[in-house]
Amino acid sequence: MLRRRNAPVHRTVDNLVLTPRDVDFDWASLPTHWVPGEPFVTHTINVLHLLLPAGERWFVDVFTQALPYINDDKLREEVLGFIGQETIHARSHQGVLDHWKAKGIDTDPYVRQIDWMFFKALGDRDLISKRREEWLIERLAIIAAIEHITAMLGNWALNSPALDAAGADPTMLDLLRWHGAEEVEHRAVAFDLFTHLDGRYLRRIRGMTVTWPIMLWLWVRGVVFLMRTDPELTGLRKKARWRYYFRASRRHLLPPANEIVRGVLRYHRPRYHPLKEFSTGQAVAYLASSSAANAAAV
Repeated sequence: MLRRRNAPVHRTVDNLVLTPRDVDFDWASLPTHWVPGEPFVTHTINVLHLLLPAGERWFVDVFTQALPYINDDKLREEVLGFIGQETIHARSHQGVLDHWKAKGIDTDPYVRQIDWMFFKALGDRDLISKRREEWLIERLAIIAAIEHITAMLGNWALNSPALDAAGADPTMLDLLRWHGAEEVEHRAVAFDLFTHLDGRYLRRIRGMTVTWPIMLWLWVRGVVFLMRTDPELTGLRKKARWRYYFRASRRHLLPPANEIVRGVLRYHRPRYHPLKEFSTGQAVAYLASSSAANAAAV
């Protein structure tokens, strides 16, 4: 059986319920470069749409397998809320891929590789008893690490006025900020679930050590793929360069590398907890103002 630590579960905010918001987005008028004149910025952020549908379906599968081992009622409720939110995240980002395909932009070659990684390399294995439980815990440690990174990105999206100033498409900004706000809102759930069922420091750090370089590698490959696939770019404009990233991050159109590195390093602190990061109040306030979230509440 799993080594349940029965550690106290940190609460995000008293009486806060993680509510799946059944949002819908209309992409009919979305331009290919939804940050005007910034194809590299557009496609660097667009990698989210390539990674998240499969990744978040995988999160849901793994968390569903963990449900029988939870003996904290409040944590179980939060895990169920997390599952509901992640299900809608996956569907919402898939909608962007479907829109691109209708316009002749085929992302299937890259997405198939992402599906393989999550559902083959990190999928269920034919294991028995203790080894099956250990594999579940390893994957929960990876998800906790990913959720720390997505919460960092979500917090950046909520605090990125440069995108508004650059004329970014408002529907895409609402998708990014609605999703980012929910990532901040539920940022502690994966960590608390891992802590509840195991929580060993070295296993937690191993999860991040495996996760961040793979995510960086996938992101770089995703940007290169999208730039090459973009039908509106020709010749040298199809090239992705590191200097484009540093130039855009200095203008606050992309998250600065030093902030990402510092955020990853904070995860390694022995007394780290997600609730010491970011603002639940800011996330909830955005969700109360989001056009898509408000329409879903009607």
